[in-house]
Amino acid sequence: MTSIQTPNWSRWATRYLFFTGKGGVGKTTVASTVAVWLADQGKRTLLVSTDPASNLGDVFGMTVGQAPQPVTGVDNLYLVNIDPEQAADAYRARVIDPYREVLPEDELRGLEEQMSGACTVEIAAFDEFTRFVTEPSTGQGEFDHIVFDTAPTGHTLRLMMLPSAWSDYIQDSPQGASCLGPLAGLDENRQRYSATVESLADADQTALILVTRPEQSAIREAARASGELQSLGIQNQHLALNGLLTTSLQDDDVADAILYRQRLAIDAMPDALQRLPRVEIPVIARDLRGLDALRAIGDGSAFESSESHVHDEPTVAETDEVPDLSGLISDLEEWGPGAVMLMGKGGVGKTTMAASVAVALARRGHPVFLTTTDPAAHLADTLAGDAPDNLEVSHIDPAVEIEKYRADVIRRAGDIDDQQRALLEEDLRSPCTEEIAVFRAFSRSLSMARNRYVILDTAPTGHTLLLLDTTGAYHQEMMRNAGGVQGGRMITPLMRLQNPDYTRVLIVSLAEGTPVLEAERLQDDLRRAGIDPYGWIINQTYHLSGTQHPTLLSRAKLERSEIERVRGELADRVWVVPWQSDAPTGESQLAAMAGAVTG
Repeated sequence: MTSIQTPNWSRWATRYLFFTGKGGVGKTTVASTVAVWLADQGKRTLLVSTDPASNLGDVFGMTVGQAPQPVTGVDNLYLVNIDPEQAADAYRARVIDPYREVLPEDELRGLEEQMSGACTVEIAAFDEFTRFVTEPSTGQGEFDHIVFDTAPTGHTLRLMMLPSAWSDYIQDSPQGASCLGPLAGLDENRQRYSATVESLADADQTALILVTRPEQSAIREAARASGELQSLGIQNQHLALNGLLTTSLQDDDVADAILYRQRLAIDAMPDALQRLPRVEIPVIARDLRGLDALRAIGDGSAFESSESHVHDEPTVAETDEVPDLSGLISDLEEWGPGAVMLMGKGGVGKTTMAASVAVALARRGHPVFLTTTDPAAHLADTLAGDAPDNLEVSHIDPAVEIEKYRADVIRRAGDIDDQQRALLEEDLRSPCTEEIAVFRAFSRSLSMARNRYVILDTAPTGHTLLLLDTTGAYHQEMMRNAGGVQGGRMITPLMRLQNPDYTRVLIVSLAEGTPVLEAERLQDDLRRAGIDPYGWIINQTYHLSGTQHPTLLSRAKLERSEIERVRGELADRVWVVPWQSDAPTGESQLAAMAGAVTG
């Protein structure tokens, strides 16, 4: 690839700027860079983070609170951090407290669990950030620009545009509502929400920047978000392609492979994204905290120096033995048949890890069943039509399962009016619904693990499991369909997942700050459901890859603190997998990953 020019940040200079994208793509760094650049141009600028994994305080080296605070060293710049978890706690209290002396204990628990998921967090954050759009005075006067680190999803915006009467609908709808429940206390603010949605759709006021990386999974997520937001009238979209490796190194297979995969991902970018105005930002292998670093990105000087910015500290590989996947396979073999469930955020390599574990166990002579519920997973491509005879492969199609579930819920709803149907249909488009819909097929696969290894790529979160556990008739139906009667008593899918002798949960992450934080939140969610993960797989690290590329070596050294934190604070068992120069597809490559990694 050719050298990249300093981005023209002025093209985004609308009053409101929203940065969105999947976790770990660099939203906070890009948003912070633009905010500092605008402030340095003499514009009064407010940077607002609504990201549950926000590290705004770390980036600026200051404590960021719930009210706008000036940034020392930058005239005109103020920061505010909307803590979504704190906002969600306060919001839950407002909605649930009136029912504490009214509802029976079991119904109260169901309501609490209904409001404990990610939908509640996003809705509560939306409730908070709309004040910055609709109320010009924030206690610090007027701002020329308000920059938001993380924009609301299309699902949340559609919820806010639906007809009113949420409370009455929920009260009269015992079939449950995975995302409508948290909306029960919002009616009084509908005028503010409507004004916010109108401002988002006004191209003269708002620019939406889709931040992504030159990777297929991140680009798919950007394309999905773009399409959803376009359908809601949010047309002023831009693309920030972050983390491009721009130079090769002679005889460095890792750098050459990265450049090749980047090119494939960009060439395959959907036309809708290709047409968007785009800035390209190279990978910067240095500490990106502090004003000097943000200004260096803003003026482009960071791009020139990043490849020579190599730290002196040794990598993890130089100081400590790093367990690899072969140790995990031996542990699983000693444990015997059971379910192995791989979980993690999108883009961390769950499908590849699941396939590698399955192939390795099958090669050792064990019967293995491998299945996925991930709509973006392509097990057939990963295996490349090449698998041991005793490995059975299946794919649970979420689209099929969701359609079955939607039809079933609408049928059970009976005779409802158009407004109620609109509410119900939007609820059935929520992320929670997808997990619930595939759970029936998932539970059937889970029940097969009594006499073989069942490798499950992607599974319901702890919140979904607890939600199902508190939804009465639906949970009873799940138990009936799970084939779980043993010794005269019903064995539910949740019981199987909670049983460490039956199921081992593996969390997959990258050695980067945001993916590790998201994985930690997932682990907390699972533990709340009584499921303690067996260990973590840290995937795609550079420090064991063999690269000598200066930028990638710097990245390898930056990975050290994340790996040490996982090993020291978050997991009893950790296995580390290096970045693979050859795409890990086919039986031989997958088996080598699980058995030939050296530490």
